[in-house]
This record gives sequence, C-alpha cells and structure tokens, in this order.
Amino acid sequence: MKMVIDMHVHPIFYKDICADEKELIFREDTFGVWKQGPMNFEEAFAEMDYGKIDKEVLLPLDVTTTEGGCIVTNEQISRLVELQPERLIGFASVDPNREDAIEVLKDAFEKLNLKGLKLNPSKQKFYPMDKKVQPIYELCEKMNKPIIFHAGMSWEPDTPAKYSHPLEFEEIFIKYPKLRCCLAHFAWPWVREMCMLMLKYPNVYTDTSVLYLDSPEESIYRLFCTDMGEHWSERAFAKQIMFASNTPRFRAFKIRRSIEKLPIKDSVKENILGKNAERFLGMVE
Repeated sequence: MKMVIDMHVHPIFYKDICADEKELIFREDTFGVWKQGPMNFEEAFAEMDYGKIDKEVLLPLDVTTTEGGCIVTNEQISRLVELQPERLIGFASVDPNREDAIEVLKDAFEKLNLKGLKLNPSKQKFYPMDKKVQPIYELCEKMNKPIIFHAGMSWEPDTPAKYSHPLEFEEIFIKYPKLRCCLAHFAWPWVREMCMLMLKYPNVYTDTSVLYLDSPEESIYRLFCTDMGEHWSERAFAKQIMFASNTPRFRAFKIRRSIEKLPIKDSVKENILGKNAERFLGMVE
C-alpha cells in the first residue's frame, strides 16, 4: 500500500492551538463537538499510526461575518504544518462575505503556503454560484489550488442544507472546468446526484467522510453497494473518490477499516486511500 491520506480533518483540538480557553469554547459551540479535548501530536499520531494513515489534510473555517470568528484560522493551520510537515497538509479558508476575502486568500496561498481552500456554504451562508464567490474560484483556478466544499447534510449548528445541495454546485464546474473540486461527504443524502456530477465532470471528486447511522462498516458498505451500484466505484468513479474521516466527529481508523472490507478491487482501494488525493492535491499528474 502506498501513501494513505485523510482528506478531511478539523484540527480543533490540536493542543498547540488550544491555549486560549475562550477560543476553544467558541470552536466547540460553533462546530458542535464537545466530547473531546485538547491532544498533543503524540496522541493524534498514535491514532493515525494505528489506522496506517500517513498524512492528514487540515481544514480551517472562516465564519467571520456569520459567527464572529474562525473555527480555526489560516495562521493556526500554517503553524501546525510547520511543526509537523511530514504528517500534515494545510488548507486555507475565507469567508466569502468578507470585503477583503481575496486579499486574505492570496496571503494564505502566497505567505502561508497553504495548499487549497475549504468552504462551507451552509455554515458561511452563501449559494455556491453567488457573484461574490466567483472571484475566489477564479483565483483558485489561476493558482491551481483545489477546493473542498462541504456538501449535503451537516451536523454543525445553524447549517441549512439548502446552500449545500449538490446541484447548487454544477454551474461552478461548467464555468471553471480546470478547477479541481471535492464535494465532501458524498453530498449525503444526495448520493445519486453526487454520482451524476462525477460522471459529467472529471475534475469533481467526493470523499468517504459520510455520516454513519449504523456501524462504520455497515454505512460504508451501504454507500458503496446500495446507494451506488455495486460496481460503480470500480467502473465509473475509481479516480474520483478520496478517503476522508471528518475527524474529530468520526474516527479515521474506523473509516479506513471499513473501506478495506469492501468487495472492490485492491487497486481501487489504493486509489481511494491515497492516489486520488495525490492527484487532487496536485502532487502527481
């Protein structure tokens, strides 16, 4: 097995950015996770090693105009990556409603060396093809930076699903055909709509950080063999599905274990667990 990359991690409890108790409470309340607490790298990496996961993509979220702050800032992501560059890959976020959104994003890419952008239309309260967001897409396409969008249902407080229905994104893929986009969480519960978009647009990806209502194994099996046709992941989407956990809400090693048990080819599992992420991130052609 080659490199395994978890494409969806929210580092709200990484101890090196948890010194401010007020800020930590804001993260817990805004993100909607209260059961965990700050952990050092040794603890976090022990769980990664148990799941045989080589790297994590860390996702911040700028909710300045809707919530009054950031769940994790771009600067905090950059600091974590500087401390552990062998294990961590950093993405940026920007609130599209900010007047200085383009300047903030340019600084994140050019000064902080962050590798892509995370947006959550439901949390940040915008429709994906709103005119105010399009300069952000143009910048990402120009700088060859991929975008991860939250899509589908969110458990976070105050996140209307209407902003993140997968069909709301389609005009992005038409207008910006070179832009690599991931609609996270398989856009659950709209899995078939997600599949339609991947069929039409080869630069559209999704990930496995799906809400599991049963055991992780049962939910991932249902996703791959019921919500999709049993052979779709092999025959149609072998290069567009990426491994992701949504840590700390879900556990990465459980999602990895569930993927390993799927009745699909080992070559497709290898793509899902790492190769597709390398392509999405621009690490390989």
